[in-house]
Amino acid sequence: MINKLVEKIQKTHAPIVVGLDPMMNYIPDHIQKKAFAEYGETLEGAAEAIWQFNKEIVDHTCDLIPAVKPQIAMYEQFGIPGLQAFKKTVDYCHQKDLVVIGDIKRGDIGSTSAAYATGHIGDVTVGGQTYTPFGEDFVTVNPYLGSDGVQPFIDVCKEQKKGLFILVKTSNPSSGEFQDKLVDGKPLYELVGEKVAQWGADCMGNQYSYIGAVVGATYPEMGKVLRKIMPKSFILVPGYGAQGGKGADLVHFFDTDGLGAIVNSSRGIIAAYKQEEYTKFGEEHFGEASRAAVEAMIADIDGALQAVK
Repeated sequence: MINKLVEKIQKTHAPIVVGLDPMMNYIPDHIQKKAFAEYGETLEGAAEAIWQFNKEIVDHTCDLIPAVKPQIAMYEQFGIPGLQAFKKTVDYCHQKDLVVIGDIKRGDIGSTSAAYATGHIGDVTVGGQTYTPFGEDFVTVNPYLGSDGVQPFIDVCKEQKKGLFILVKTSNPSSGEFQDKLVDGKPLYELVGEKVAQWGADCMGNQYSYIGAVVGATYPEMGKVLRKIMPKSFILVPGYGAQGGKGADLVHFFDTDGLGAIVNSSRGIIAAYKQEEYTKFGEEHFGEASRAAVEAMIADIDGALQAVK
């Protein structure tokens, strides 16, 4: 799957991923009203609104982008109907030939970790039948429990040719409480980066490993260091736009050929119609606003990469 991601980035010239992280206050009134008219103000109604919101954004952006990243918590908050909307979103994005990164941030050990891996990137056998429960192409994994927590995911990746993005240096302000602590003279995030490179060496695609890393756009200097520590690991970069990251901050996450990283923007794209520069589209045309935001993000990152060549 890492090969497909690289190929799609090369085809679209857009090393970006749209975070499908819907909140009810992002969803225009006309979408909510239609969903509630059919299902009532219920969990089912909320899930239908999320699904229709996602579908319109995907329809307006799928030809521009290589991948999407639905954050499962935004769906889980609406219970089983929310998870059904998550699954419908994953399946629809696959119909549009998008790579799907399931932002699930799971981390456990043994059979529990194996069950998470099976549920999201593997197949499960029921009697004599085999099913694909969620079917993402990549998932995010928390490595805090060590190799015991990561290896079951790696095993499924090898079997299914899927991929992982392992949390190394996250974009949130308090990440340094643990991640920046020195261990044997090095910050912990560097040690995790070294481990990611080690795990990934045994899971190579054509150019990059199946085992990638999450490194926040809000810490560009750390990204520069980690790019060198993990030369064969693709880097998923959250924190663009709404969290303060800009194209100029991101150049060191990439290799000299413009590959090696994919940058996420969530509410900056899916709620673009709420931003001043896109209000001209109005709520009714929120999908067109999202498309314009994608185009602006592509131009920003491409301009930054061209400037350093």
